Amino acid sequence: MALTNLDKALFPGRTGPPVTKRDLVRYHATVAPFLLPYLAGRPVNLHRFPDGVDRPGFWQKEVPGHAPGWLRRWHDPGAGPDDTQYYAVLDSTAGLVWLANHAALELHPWTSRLPDVHRPTWALIDIDPGPAVGFDDVLTLARLYRTALAHLEVEAAPKVTGKRGVQIWVPIADGYSFDDTRAWVEKLSRAVGSIAPQLVSWEWHTDRRRGLARLDYTQNAINKTLVAPFSARPSPDAPVSVPITWEELDDPELRPDRWTVRTVLDRLAAVGDPLRPLLGRAQHLPEL
Repeated sequence: MALTNLDKALFPGRTGPPVTKRDLVRYHATVAPFLLPYLAGRPVNLHRFPDGVDRPGFWQKEVPGHAPGWLRRWHDPGAGPDDTQYYAVLDSTAGLVWLANHAALELHPWTSRLPDVHRPTWALIDIDPGPAVGFDDVLTLARLYRTALAHLEVEAAPKVTGKRGVQIWVPIADGYSFDDTRAWVEKLSRAVGSIAPQLVSWEWHTDRRRGLARLDYTQNAINKTLVAPFSARPSPDAPVSVPITWEELDDPELRPDRWTVRTVLDRLAAVGDPLRPLLGRAQHLPEL
């Protein structure tokens, strides 16, 4: 595998020098033990920025014809002629490095695993802020979810998105459908939203939300994805989506883009990954 244009700046620097492709390759290679468990066995959607994040990127699902033969692929047997036929399945450090070399900055794994992609293993809660909602408001909503999930005795973990929001990942037992997880997250979210209605809009279209937050349950669907834990985001300094503890929601220094590809490895060395113990947890969702 040949690496190319390693000095190319992919992310502008806000607090330091630009982040180059070499930096991203190094990061993918080093973070692989923490990132791969969230990708292995799952189709992955890629957000690529070959000209850097200052230029528009594009989504790529189909494995390109020039991909190396050793890169694992999954053929979607239900794909129509105009649909994606082969998705990448990332189960190796080499695969992560190859994607970094092709400026795949964001990695979005499916919430279901092979072979049965119609059975999710996570239920996802996405607190998606609008322009009228600050991060303090996002934290208020996340703390309401914390209280609700604790009351229900449901195990879950939050993560900052690396941009503006917070997501909550809930591990589930085998046997649930996407209809099940979407309905459960919607019921929970509407209960949470009813406590802080001044912060939340249920409008689908962004121009009708009055800048408020959306408690998005619709990502609980096949081939709908959220960014992987420890994936970079396309913003200056290359911020990273990072799992946190519930207690860290009360940290006055918490920001959604607090950690970058240059700093998150120090955090991992110090505190590890709070989401990792929930991987594969066979949890049944209580009736709501």
